[in-house]
Amino acid sequence: MSYRIVDKCIGCSLCAKFCPVLAITGTLKEIYSVNEKRCVECGVCGRACAKSAILDPQGNTAQQIPRKLWPLPQINTKQCSSCGICVEACGMEALAISDPQYGGDIHTFAYLKDPKKCVGCAICTRKCPLNLIRMEAIS
Repeated sequence: MSYRIVDKCIGCSLCAKFCPVLAITGTLKEIYSVNEKRCVECGVCGRACAKSAILDPQGNTAQQIPRKLWPLPQINTKQCSSCGICVEACGMEALAISDPQYGGDIHTFAYLKDPKKCVGCAICTRKCPLNLIRMEAIS
């Protein structure tokens, strides 16, 4: 089951704007819809909706959360292997691999390049093969 949009939707497009996997489509001022096959159940759409028009997979109304309280990835850069899997998985292009700090430096790591682009979907945490990313609300 995926997130669903109900008839309270006013077609503002915020859910579609923030969906990291482009699972939400619609036309302005009309009810939007979620492609169940694309939805990764991250909950970003529910956090963005001000009209309580989104139901979670259990059928409960998703609660809006102010953007400044959305979680951001915290990466253990000391142990990161720079595999780039999290960077590739980030549909919002918020993560990057660091440049070497000095000539001959072989330790690079993933980091949150653009916090404003991050929607807190946690796809990066699910994809990290070393489990070095956790999500935290930073206020």
